[in-house]
Amino acid sequence: MAHNFLLEIGLEEIPAHVVTPSISQLQQRVSSFLAEQRIDYQEIKVFSTPRRLAIQVMALADAQPDIEEEVKGPSKKIALDSNNNWSKAAQGFVRGQGLTVDDITFKELKGVEYVYVTKFIKGQPIERVLPELKKQIMAMTFPTTMKWGNYSFEYVRPIKWIVALLDDKVIPFSILDIVADRTSRGHRFLGHEVTFADALDYEEKLMADFVIADADKRKQLIKKQIEQIRLTNNWNVVLDENLLEEVNNLVEWPTAFTGSFKDEYLAVPDEVLITSMKEHQRFFYVTDTAGKLLPHFIAVRNGNTEFLDNVVRGNEKVLTARLEDAKFFYTEDQKQSISDYMVKVKKLTFHDKIGSVYQHMQRVGIIAHQIGKKVGISNAELVDLQRASEIYKFDLVTGMVGEFSELQGIMGEKYARIFGENNNVAQAIREHYMPISAEGVLPISKIGAILALADKYDSIITFFAAGMIPSGANDPYALRRAALGIVRILKEQQWHLDFEKLNEVLVLALATNTTGLPTVVIENIDSVTDSVLLFIQDRVKQMLTNADTRHDIIEAVIGNTNTDILTIFEQANVLMVHKDDADFRSVIETLTRVIRLTKQNQVTPDKVDTRLFEDASEEALFIAVEDVINNIGNAPLSQLYTSLAKLVPTIVTYFDANMIMASDKAVKNNRLRQLNIIASLAKQLGDLDNLVVK
Repeated sequence: MAHNFLLEIGLEEIPAHVVTPSISQLQQRVSSFLAEQRIDYQEIKVFSTPRRLAIQVMALADAQPDIEEEVKGPSKKIALDSNNNWSKAAQGFVRGQGLTVDDITFKELKGVEYVYVTKFIKGQPIERVLPELKKQIMAMTFPTTMKWGNYSFEYVRPIKWIVALLDDKVIPFSILDIVADRTSRGHRFLGHEVTFADALDYEEKLMADFVIADADKRKQLIKKQIEQIRLTNNWNVVLDENLLEEVNNLVEWPTAFTGSFKDEYLAVPDEVLITSMKEHQRFFYVTDTAGKLLPHFIAVRNGNTEFLDNVVRGNEKVLTARLEDAKFFYTEDQKQSISDYMVKVKKLTFHDKIGSVYQHMQRVGIIAHQIGKKVGISNAELVDLQRASEIYKFDLVTGMVGEFSELQGIMGEKYARIFGENNNVAQAIREHYMPISAEGVLPISKIGAILALADKYDSIITFFAAGMIPSGANDPYALRRAALGIVRILKEQQWHLDFEKLNEVLVLALATNTTGLPTVVIENIDSVTDSVLLFIQDRVKQMLTNADTRHDIIEAVIGNTNTDILTIFEQANVLMVHKDDADFRSVIETLTRVIRLTKQNQVTPDKVDTRLFEDASEEALFIAVEDVINNIGNAPLSQLYTSLAKLVPTIVTYFDANMIMASDKAVKNNRLRQLNIIASLAKQLGDLDNLVVK
């Protein structure tokens, strides 16, 4: 007989951003639990609101299946004593399995006989299995937790009730002082207690008490309501999916409504208005058909249409207060100059172990200049880059950013234009923060990209030097995100940047111009550069893994001595493109043979002496290698691979015809020098020894 099971955990309001991952976690835990318990079922339905996490398991099996399990015990020589009687080890083993020595059989495993018993396990009825779900509920993890009452137990929010119904029967268990029952609660303000006669009553009963428990249905209703408002008013609505998800997890009975604010606030930059509406009030902003921001908003209340006018006025009043502040700061901020703000920046602490924001900016200027020269921007762009590096943090001390921290960089660009800075400088001020998330938008301008690279790199290397290195999940200064940003920018811009050489310049610059760094940090900069490079390469590895790059190829390109991030991506791409070629194995095996020989038998890097050739295959290889070198130049690695692949038959013939380790030392060294040239070409593709080609 199939059963239906309902589990609901009732809670105080959960933070919106935690609801979706929490219900996903509960579903996964229940699914894993049922699999471990060998319980079949048809599907698991999930329900979530700010006050509840719930699942329905449909068509649940009546009981665990009976199983016979073969259990391995001690070896035969341990199980039997010298008189061929059962040893204590054998007796203890069968006793632990609930059996006797009469149940023992012997089976051979890898040439050794062992004790085996066949154990019959009676399947438990589902009613006796389900109470163990309590452990799964209590084991859930959350980004934020709290205690309540006198309990030491921590959970995302206090548990207020638990429903556990197998068909029409309560499954008995308790968590702290909360006993599982059949009674839930409807909407906090509009509803009442809700009692379920059966597990399948859940969704319908809650709906009658103003709770739409299905998050997907609730979201679709919100979208439908917003769309109706849009059509009625002939507006465009930017339906931000992240905001929609958050709003959906704030309500149980959604009702969308519109509000307005005074036209005078439209004089404030759109970004400020949108931030006030979206980030602070969870409102959706609207535009006209041409994309111009309108003095209206759409919000969603957790309730019905009763007294909606009061709700509208209340939301308008709160938003107006924020916009009034924004208008004030926008006006007041323009009464000062960038120079005035930079005086304040000099007093702003970057970190007490590293120094001020201004000192950080000075170091970034040094790094940015070196990167700018390396990637080949023009002299005019270098001038703009220098100016941007001198002022790019000035908006941190403006009133607007002090009130709306989300606008840092954005207001920097706005104010920079107002204060007369050119477009390149202004744009770079905004773009230096990018990307602000793992998949965030990247800088578009070269100057912005360089400033972003320099800013992130200085943060990483100085925090490392100060001993504040991320460990485990602990990364309070978002250095992993900064490193990933560096990697993504270099890949996007297709810039070759050797961090080893950049570090040499930085260390030298800091030795002559400390820019306020504490002595201990300056002393450690040189020693942490290798760790910083590995830290950045880990982000490359992460990106390659996410792109389904083969594991051994990742190890080949990361394990190489190359410190140019873009080259690592190019190496991985070339190897992935050719990994399924019919000759890939022979190419890699031949090249790795060359590399190993030269690694084991090092010689001085002199020119190959053609006068020492003893076989025609030597001259053929010499000419072929010279031809590869002459044709490669600055060609992409894909062309290098193709050229080396074509060279392989000539190398194989060379090996067949010649003893590399010849008795004549001059001949031997000459042959090794020839192989050295090939090895140096092959190493440009990565550490080929790490490739699995068998």
